[in-house]
Amino acid sequence: MRAASALRGQAREAKSGTWSCMDTSGRFEKVDDTWDKYRVRKRTFWEWPSMKRKLNENDVPTSAVPEAEKQSASAETTTTASADEEATFADLGLDARLVQAVAEQGFLKPTLVQRKAIPLALDGKDVLCKAKTGSGKTAAYVLPVLAGILKKKSVDSAAATTALILVPTRELADQVFKSIELFSAFCAKDVRAVKLTDKLTDAVQRSLLSTSPDIVISTPARAWHNVNGNSSALALGKLSYLVLDEADLLLSYGYSEDLENLSWSIPKGIQTIMMSATLTTEVDSLKKIFYRDQQPTLLDLEEPDAEGEGVTQLVTKCGEDEKFLLIYVIFKLQLVKGKCIIFVADIDRCYRLKLYFEQFGIRSCILNSELPVNSRIHVVEEFNRNVYDIIIASDEKEVLGNEEKAEEEQEDEENEGESKEESRPKKKRKAAKGDMEYGVSRGIDFKNVAAVINFDLPTSASSYTHRIGRTARAGRTGMALSFVIPKELYRTHIHTSIPSTENDEKILARITRQQAKKGKELKPYNFNKDQVDAFRYRMNDALRAVTKVAIREARTRELRQELLKSEKLKRYFEENPTEMNHLRHDGELRTARQQAHLKHVPDYLLPKEGRQGLTAGEIGFVPLKKYDKRAGSKRKGGKRSSKAGVRKGDPLKTFKARRRTK
Repeated sequence: MRAASALRGQAREAKSGTWSCMDTSGRFEKVDDTWDKYRVRKRTFWEWPSMKRKLNENDVPTSAVPEAEKQSASAETTTTASADEEATFADLGLDARLVQAVAEQGFLKPTLVQRKAIPLALDGKDVLCKAKTGSGKTAAYVLPVLAGILKKKSVDSAAATTALILVPTRELADQVFKSIELFSAFCAKDVRAVKLTDKLTDAVQRSLLSTSPDIVISTPARAWHNVNGNSSALALGKLSYLVLDEADLLLSYGYSEDLENLSWSIPKGIQTIMMSATLTTEVDSLKKIFYRDQQPTLLDLEEPDAEGEGVTQLVTKCGEDEKFLLIYVIFKLQLVKGKCIIFVADIDRCYRLKLYFEQFGIRSCILNSELPVNSRIHVVEEFNRNVYDIIIASDEKEVLGNEEKAEEEQEDEENEGESKEESRPKKKRKAAKGDMEYGVSRGIDFKNVAAVINFDLPTSASSYTHRIGRTARAGRTGMALSFVIPKELYRTHIHTSIPSTENDEKILARITRQQAKKGKELKPYNFNKDQVDAFRYRMNDALRAVTKVAIREARTRELRQELLKSEKLKRYFEENPTEMNHLRHDGELRTARQQAHLKHVPDYLLPKEGRQGLTAGEIGFVPLKKYDKRAGSKRKGGKRSSKAGVRKGDPLKTFKARRRTK
């Protein structure tokens, strides 16, 4: 009877405007009937027993959600969004040790992708996240993975491989590994990570994996090799996390078969996190492979640029030889301040430009797939430490896979109005000889890059986006300058021409359309042609010295030097890390004929504005080379005279011992 009367009483309360719901024990609970309370409780499993609308004094149903309540809910949503922007890493629910490590690195507030992805990953949900380069995607998956491992270790401390992180390139693997080391600084005893991308023998890899590290970082090919071959060194039976970083590149780099094989070896029901800068057909393919039974939470995030910030995109149309003229003037007159990355089409182009710079005394270092991985990583580290100002990077990997992405094909359809059949993947071109796991335009974190110069325009609009994404990161400003060869100027200067520039105008049109959709504009790069032409004779002198033979010898010499630095000195530098600061990669190759007068800009070539306030020492003076008679006589004397001179001046042979007098 008491229960029945209680039910009737609560029913009367419900009729008078107060709702009730049943908790887990079967008892009713009074809940105030407001939209805010409903929004808070609607995710619980009991929810509202019925959604009948209340009656007003005339017994007419009122609106389900009054306008005032809608406005209140909208205001609360805005308040919540602003509160999210003020959230700290501690508010995301991370382990205190991870929060301390993050603070140690100077990160005060999480970025947009970190605010959205970390809570979802901590809740155990599958995540597919699209965010631009430089938005903090690495920390967005590393921190929740570390938090999950620490939580698991607090219950069961048994060693087991819990997370597998797949990346397309060795450089990105090294970057992820270092991020894990930094974020696990205060829990290093509980978390151990291993990367398999170094050039290691199978025996060494088996030894590394035999201790069941918590996190394994690898390319798909190396991971599958250790799962299927190499005595099944990599055990995935207790895997809890699978991360695919730069997912849109994994298939483009030729890992499709390895990824398909790995998908059948990975246990069902594990948490999968996929990070990508673009949502392309490759990402859709991976989605079908790794999200077979469930749909991931899609985060399509576009971090808004602050007003006045971002990349200033400039473009200039010029001949092939004028590229070399303009880039000489830009760097010799220091028109670009700060660090710069110059992207070129292939490896030969790297060395041609470096040897060309050497003629003018402009120091630069090279980054390409031929160099040993240790050297490449060291170049990036030294660049980030402000040791070098100019990197010449070959982006030959962009020719693999589907150059025209699905969104680019859609743009062409909209502009041309032509119906096309469903796009088929293009045949993959043969990759340039080099490291198949090399990539520089994506993933690598170059710090404080002031400018990006597309010396050779990329072959797709998406590659252009990723290249210019190396600058203006973390709210800074930057400049991107692109050289474009018009159709009528293609192959007018055969000595410096390359095939990829034939379609520059078509690619520029596609890039312009893509950037216009984002509200960005490519502005023309204006310069005084008369002043630039005054440097042309010096450019011609330098280009004549950079021959094909000099380029071939430079490639051989650089590779030999870097192999020596990378392999033979690796153990020494591990034992003496401070000595590595003296190892440089921007030295002169000296395979081309050196012309000393080109290393200084004479006064008469400088514009009037540039001459003011400059001393003769700053402008530079190259005296005439004096003829040394003694040096000439030595050369004429041949080997015999030179040997005689050595004998004559040898102190060990001319020294005569004298007895000491008493």
